[in-house]
Amino acid sequence: MSSRERILGRVRRALADVPKDDTPYERAVVRDYLREHGDRTVERTVDLLAENLADYRAVVHRTDFEELPYLVMRLLAERGSPYVLVPPGLPPEWMSAADPTRIHDRAVSTPQELDRVGSVVTGCAVAVAETGTIVLDGSPDQGRRRITLVPDHHICVVRVPEQVVSSVPQALERLDPARPLTWISGPSATSDIELDRVEGVHGPRTLEVVLLS
Repeated sequence: MSSRERILGRVRRALADVPKDDTPYERAVVRDYLREHGDRTVERTVDLLAENLADYRAVVHRTDFEELPYLVMRLLAERGSPYVLVPPGLPPEWMSAADPTRIHDRAVSTPQELDRVGSVVTGCAVAVAETGTIVLDGSPDQGRRRITLVPDHHICVVRVPEQVVSSVPQALERLDPARPLTWISGPSATSDIELDRVEGVHGPRTLEVVLLS
C-alpha cells in the first residue's frame, strides 16, 4: 500500500460517520466573522500597513510616481547588486534611473543563475494592513514565484491606496485562488532551531516595501 492510499484510507475512516450533505461549501461554512477590525480612514489603514510591515522587520518607504525611479536607484545602489531581476510586466519607468544589469524573468533560468542575482523589483496584487502582508499572484509585474524567493533582496512596490485593504477576507475577494499566490509578511525568517531567529532561509533576507502614492 502506498503512502497516498494510507492517507486516503484514514480520511475515509474519519468521515465514515459524517452524514452526506449536498450543501455547497460556500453555504456550509459559516462566515459571520468580522470583515474588518475597527473603522479606519484610508490614511489610517495605510499607516497600519506600514506599522505592521515594520514590525515584521520589512523596510518601508513612501514616495510618489515622480520620485519612485530615483528611490529604486538608491535602494539598489545601497545594496550593491550588479544584477537585478525584472518581471516582464514591470512598468519600465520604475527602473528608468537604475544602473544595475537587468536580468529578465525566463522559464529556462536555472536556480544557480537566479542565485547570482542580488535583487528583484516587483509590484504586488494586494497588501493587507491588519496583518502586514504583501500578496503576489504571478501577474506580469510580479513574475514567477521563484524570482521573489531566490534573490536575497526584494523591493516590492504597493500602489496606495488602490492595492491596500484592511483585512484578509477583503484581500481574498480580490484574489484568484487558481493563481500561484505568495503571501509575504516581512523578510523570510524561521526560529525552528533552538528558537534562534534566522533570516533568509526560504526567501529574501531583506524586504523593502515601497508605498507608492
